[in-house]
Amino acid sequence: MFKKISGLACGLLVSLAAWAAPTVEMTTNLGKFTIELYPEKAPTTVEFFLYNVKHGFYEATIFHRVIDGFMIQGGGFVSSMDEKKVLTPALKNEATNGLTNDRGTLAMARTQDPHSARVQFFINLKDNAFLNHRAPTDARSWGYAVFGKVTQGMDVVDKIAKVPTGNSGYYENVPTTPVVIQAVKIISEK
Repeated sequence: MFKKISGLACGLLVSLAAWAAPTVEMTTNLGKFTIELYPEKAPTTVEFFLYNVKHGFYEATIFHRVIDGFMIQGGGFVSSMDEKKVLTPALKNEATNGLTNDRGTLAMARTQDPHSARVQFFINLKDNAFLNHRAPTDARSWGYAVFGKVTQGMDVVDKIAKVPTGNSGYYENVPTTPVVIQAVKIISEK
């Protein structure tokens, strides 16, 4: 009977693993954290994010905009504050997916054009309801597409939020000592 239960339990674990959401681990010079992605809610955004992860795009990029009590933004610049050449196209904004910009969620950064997100992302440090989709009447009401959430290591995200910041050229809220994304690896893939 023990073998039968063990086999059943093993099969159940395999089935649950098959349904697990894709997960990535992001390692920075201040520590690492784990992010669960939501492909069922933001399929294109997750697909392109994972594409960039698989091709090492995020390695050696920095968190270039850090505003304690709001969010940390990264994924597009290197330590010299030069923008990294992006090979993926702009994404259709998936902010209509019902996910909200709550503490710990991962969302796409973009310009004033609601469909301009490419590689830069941010992690919300608090619930930022004003960033949620309201109505597609103008760029502000389109909102910012949430596509994942930090599931482990939020203390590292909070540590990044506390670094001293200043100006770098015409950029504001730039960490005075770079917070470097050293590696991003896929832990599990759906």
